[in-house]
Order: sequence, then C-alpha cells, then structure tokens
Amino acid sequence: IQSMKKLFYLIALVISASAIATSCGSDDNSWSEYSQWRNANNLWYLSMKDSVNANGTPFYTELNPAWLPNSGVLIHYFNDRSQTIGNLSPMVTSQVSVKYKGMLYNGVVFDSTTVNTSDSVRTFGLQSVVTGWRIALTDMRVGDTCEVILPYTMGYGAQGQSSISPYSSLKFGIKLVDIPNYEIP
Repeated sequence: IQSMKKLFYLIALVISASAIATSCGSDDNSWSEYSQWRNANNLWYLSMKDSVNANGTPFYTELNPAWLPNSGVLIHYFNDRSQTIGNLSPMVTSQVSVKYKGMLYNGVVFDSTTVNTSDSVRTFGLQSVVTGWRIALTDMRVGDTCEVILPYTMGYGAQGQSSISPYSSLKFGIKLVDIPNYEIP
C-alpha cells in the first residue's frame, strides 16, 4: 500500500509539473507572439493618459478606487456631472443597465448595444464584467455618459477573449441608464 501511495504521489507530481511547464510555456509564447500588438496597445494607452483638452488640462481622469489601488483606468465624462449629483451610483454587487460601444485601440468595434439593434440597453451584474468596467461604473451615476480607456490588465489580460486579442487595451463609450433593483446598503 505504501508503494501504491508513493506511485500515486509521483504520478500526481509529474502531472502537476507538466501542467505548470505547459502553462508557463504558453504564456511565454503568447508574450512573444503578441509583442508588437502589446507594445502598440501600451503606447496607445500611455498617449491617451497624456492627452489634454484645448486649454491644456488632462482629457482623462485616472481612477484608482480604494478597493483596488494602482488599478489605473482612464475616464472622461461628456455630460455635466453637476446634473447627476443626486443620482444613484452602482456598487460592485449591483446590476446595471447600460448602452455602450467597445473598441480596440485601433478603432475596431468588437461589441456594442447598437450592433444588430437600433439602440438597446443591456443589463448585467458588475461581478460579471472585467475589472476596468467595475472601476468605471462604480464612479458613474445614473445618466452619466463617458469614455473609458482600459489597459490590458484591467480588461481581458494576457488571455484575451473571442475577437479580443491578448494584451488589448480597450476603449468604451458608456451611458449608465439605470441600476435595477438598487438596494441601499
């Protein structure tokens, strides 16, 4: 029985080591394979971070919430936020109803509430979206319209997703329409 246990542990160790080696290798391959894309996305993100209005003030505000310091997503509001001061803001556990358009750094649209519909609203929980969206939406109030820039670390990361390549910085136009079933904490 002791030798069976040792054999079992040896097999488990070999399988674990090979899984780790395979996953590390694929990350290295992905890092190399996407180096030009990653560099272009990083440069674009930094240029967005440095962009300014005509009067020389920063175009974007960098959001770093207390619950996720050093997160660094960029946001620019298009509406007069004094008009939405009394409106609700979502919590990280909220459901939100939004209109949005998602683009890659090069302007290619990968998702939108206006694709295949005239102008729809989508509702989902903030727990089911990328970290950058949680950061942006918890800063917004119902009625706000903004542009959000996410570095790849706040989007789909090194894995990507369907039509979004790994290491993609993302640009979103977002309008927070409603917070259904809002519960005051």
